[in-house]
Amino acid sequence: MAVREILKMGDPRLLRVAQAVTEFDSDALHLLITDMLDTMLAADGAGLAAPQIGVDLQLVIFGSNARNPRYPEAPIVPQTVLINPVITPLPHAEGDTAPLEVEDWEGCLSVPGLRAMVPRYARIRYTGFDQYGDPIDRTVEGFHARVVQHECDHLIGMLYPMRVRDFSRFGYTEVLFPGLDAPQDD
Repeated sequence: MAVREILKMGDPRLLRVAQAVTEFDSDALHLLITDMLDTMLAADGAGLAAPQIGVDLQLVIFGSNARNPRYPEAPIVPQTVLINPVITPLPHAEGDTAPLEVEDWEGCLSVPGLRAMVPRYARIRYTGFDQYGDPIDRTVEGFHARVVQHECDHLIGMLYPMRVRDFSRFGYTEVLFPGLDAPQDD
């Protein structure tokens, strides 16, 4: 039960491809998840990936059972522990043949003080396991889909600036949103 240091962009550990979790429902895994939750909550984050605290495992946590003060307009995303995730982009609406990408502002606890417009799939299916090894299979869209994709990117060594297409919409939060209660880092 500890708040861990969150690695910052530039740390090579953030660029590694994480290893699959092979042992579920262990004391070590439960302790790691508790530390991750404590760390995410202390930073008012919407999610956190194990590589962000230097742990090379395919484990992400996200969501909350209450409104996040950094995302007051965002819908509540169920608090989730997701291990060994697989994301499948889905068509946005019935009759669509291809997944739709949408852009929205993102930040990251590992890239503090910066925000950018980042393209993400609007609707996804994600599968994986919880900490007990029970399967998870959800189809989600909007903010929920964005948070899952953002956190899972950390498992393949990708930070959101690597997805930015238009660097005129990338900068410091205080400059991009002067005088506003601007969105904060994920």
